[in-house]
Amino acid sequence: MKAILSKLIEHASLTRDEARRVLLDIADGKCNDCQLSAFMTVYLMRSITLDELSGFRDAIVERRLPVGFEDMDAIDIVGTGGDGKNTFNISTATCFVVAGTGRKVIKHGNYGASSVSGASSVLEHHGVRFTAEELRLWRSLDESGVCYLHAPLFSPALKSVASARRQLGIRTFFNMLGPLVNPTRPRHQLLGVYSLKMMRLYHYIAQQEGIKCTVVHSLDGYDEISLTSSFKVASDMGEKIYSPDDFGLVTAKQSELYGGDTVDEASKIFDRVLTGEATCAQTDCVVANAAFAINTLNPEVSIADAIAEARESIASGRAYACFSRFVDINS
Repeated sequence: MKAILSKLIEHASLTRDEARRVLLDIADGKCNDCQLSAFMTVYLMRSITLDELSGFRDAIVERRLPVGFEDMDAIDIVGTGGDGKNTFNISTATCFVVAGTGRKVIKHGNYGASSVSGASSVLEHHGVRFTAEELRLWRSLDESGVCYLHAPLFSPALKSVASARRQLGIRTFFNMLGPLVNPTRPRHQLLGVYSLKMMRLYHYIAQQEGIKCTVVHSLDGYDEISLTSSFKVASDMGEKIYSPDDFGLVTAKQSELYGGDTVDEASKIFDRVLTGEATCAQTDCVVANAAFAINTLNPEVSIADAIAEARESIASGRAYACFSRFVDINS
């Protein structure tokens, strides 16, 4: 690690193999928290290269605990985090809305490192106990439509850096890695990113890996479709900028998506979305993300029809029923 830090301090970039090897050392617990903090800080001061991001991903995938869902027609719905907006758990709520339409979601997530409530935070608050037990994961997917993979249980490197990330309390390149290292290697993904540069990197990697991935970015900086501004979408169909008006949705205020100051506050908003008791802005934001996830899985379903499906998932109670069953199985 000392040699790697010296190279990075001299403004050099790592090769893909160097990046892979240093992440393997991290996964194997060979680096202390001071070294990890210094290493992560480098990438706060300069952009990560494609070779570095790919090498880091290679290492995490190499060390991952695999789960046998390779043939499952499912989607991962995830944001990079690190956008500094402290929203409620939009992508997690979206998972259960999509499940309520009869589709399968395999979500990979973690505690919030730079926000109050990450996916693992809100689920744990509801009594969920994370597991790597494959039979439990299969049952959860089969009966609730969602299985959840708590990242540290499946990726040693992510577990090794958890303490240093929490102490830093700001976005690091591990925010970028999380969406790339779902151990099930899902064939479909809705991925929210916090910058247009990240959109280009992820879109390229998804194409190289053969993942049918829709990458979204709200132009005012959200790592999801926030409806607080126009948003850009990159997929196999190319790139396009949309506005909320294009889908008959109202532009939201940023304050309307705020997740509160505690996990409990964020959890209450999450619950209200799934039970149909949330504000228009909160619900429409989740519905919009669910629509693009549905369209990613089933391109023959238009966004307008997918929005209608997502609304019906909430209104019918199916979204909340999926979540309730998920909690029962995983508690």
